[in-house]
Amino acid sequence: MRASDFRSFHEASKRSGVILSFGGDLSENILFSLGEVLKLRMRHEETDAAVAKRVFSIFVEQAQNVIRYSADKVAPAEPPGPARVSAGMIAVGTEEGRFFVVCGNEVGKTEVPRLRERLDEISGLSNDELKKVYREKLRQPPDEGSLGGSIGLIEIARRSSAPVEYDFQDLGAERSLFCLKAFI
Repeated sequence: MRASDFRSFHEASKRSGVILSFGGDLSENILFSLGEVLKLRMRHEETDAAVAKRVFSIFVEQAQNVIRYSADKVAPAEPPGPARVSAGMIAVGTEEGRFFVVCGNEVGKTEVPRLRERLDEISGLSNDELKKVYREKLRQPPDEGSLGGSIGLIEIARRSSAPVEYDFQDLGAERSLFCLKAFI
């Protein structure tokens, strides 16, 4: 990438309201470091504490989803530790007076229908319904194939100020790019 390309990328990010972005190989250690930068940035801008907490929570959930579920894995976790490294992108910014957190990662094409169905279901729920589904999920075993408690997407929807937005872009025979955007 030349300086002019990077400058164009940087200016486009600023025009889009991006205040923090990361793209590449993501791990729990990198997530921790990015989280510290996000906290400092929000403190510097004197963001309301309740809003900052929600932004940070959604940021962590989305980054963990990239780490756990990206089809583009650099280093799968091996017992006994959580040394999982997966490729993806995450950004935090402001748009029309509210924060957003958006992430993107590759997923297997076979996962798209199930993920789309789950997101459609979650997006159509009220806050009270989300709370009820969240509590029910806490009492159940994780979904098959889940690397967490199967509550991450519900948690993102609960902390968002509007229904989450998502999209898939075909990347060929086996993979799609999955993007998820939450507003706070």
